[in-house]
Amino acid sequence: MKKKVGIVGGGAAGMVAAVFAARNGAEVTILEGNDRLGKKILSTGNGKCNLGNMRLSTEDYYTGDTAFLKNRLEEFGTEDTIAFFNQLGLMVKQIGDGLYPVSEQASTVLDALRYEIKAKKIQVINGFHVEKVRRNQAKNKICVMQKENVLEFDSLVLACGGKAAPKTGSDGSGYELAKSIGHSLVPVVPALVQLKCKEEWFKSISGVRAKAGICVRGNDEKEYEENGEIQFTDYGISGIPVFQLSRVANYILRERKEIEFIIDFLPWMNKEGFAERLLAERSSIEDGRTLEEYFTGILNKKIMLLFLKICGLHPGDLVKSVKRDKLKKVYELCRDFKVTVVGSNSFDNAQVCAGGVPLHEVSEGMESGKMPGVFLAGELLDVDGKCGGYNLQWAWCSGAIAGTSAAK
Repeated sequence: MKKKVGIVGGGAAGMVAAVFAARNGAEVTILEGNDRLGKKILSTGNGKCNLGNMRLSTEDYYTGDTAFLKNRLEEFGTEDTIAFFNQLGLMVKQIGDGLYPVSEQASTVLDALRYEIKAKKIQVINGFHVEKVRRNQAKNKICVMQKENVLEFDSLVLACGGKAAPKTGSDGSGYELAKSIGHSLVPVVPALVQLKCKEEWFKSISGVRAKAGICVRGNDEKEYEENGEIQFTDYGISGIPVFQLSRVANYILRERKEIEFIIDFLPWMNKEGFAERLLAERSSIEDGRTLEEYFTGILNKKIMLLFLKICGLHPGDLVKSVKRDKLKKVYELCRDFKVTVVGSNSFDNAQVCAGGVPLHEVSEGMESGKMPGVFLAGELLDVDGKCGGYNLQWAWCSGAIAGTSAAK
């Protein structure tokens, strides 16, 4: 008799878990709440599907157990991801450090997984919303229930995602299932998401994009810094560096109402004596010029006009009529521009969740320490990565390990 393995959730981690369980001789059934598998995959990497990253490191992840994560990523890393998709017939290429399908279409990644599921004769039951998970001690089975429907398995993989992008099926029900079998949860907050700011002048720079450094001090008093293109919206800040810091911001906001982010628009330049240096270097263009003319050529015009407003200056004022300390203040804002973050967009806009089931509550084979025979994978666990394929790598990695362990 083949071992019967159930997979709750047909996303990235769930599909890979199903494939590896089937490859290890199990009879596999995927229980998916949506009407089709892998809906969330289609939106990853702006529709191109960033599969992984050649510079895989735990430094690009947040978790409560770095050593555990490091060992799992060594067990199934970037090269394993490339080999796995090559086995499915999917050609992979490198763009920068990121891995993408040669087609640059997320749909081809999903198709490759779906075709493998079909080839391995894995049963898929769509529209099945698991409401309860119980262990039948007498039969030594794991039971899953949807109203009156009860299915029995020898082992079960929970890979039902987090709460990010609920339109794709991530409704947070996986956390409730994990709690119902005894697991605790690291508080779950949106990650890789836009941030909302307090200042009222954001509409004046809405749509502006600027390469910059951005920094925030965390609850642990550590300074978290990122560099890249920041996008200004009518309500706050966005862009990859903001996404990278959003989970830090959301955990701080759980404890207090607002936090200060510092933006450096010229992070590649020496900061020491910056304002004085520019005052001296640009003294030759002071005569006869207005402030608008004088500050042209540094940053985006909308940003410089905003700096003038913040400093109480008018663009039409002549440079010679303005005190030096006022000019100096404008230059200082280029390197030390503070914005007040008061919230973030919701899980609807988040790419992933931070938090989840602590890694110390699962074994090296991803088996639950609360209910033997149940395995956990993917976003349900307390692991979230930065932008760049890291979150999908964790999905492939944890799914492969969980599926293999469940079959064995």
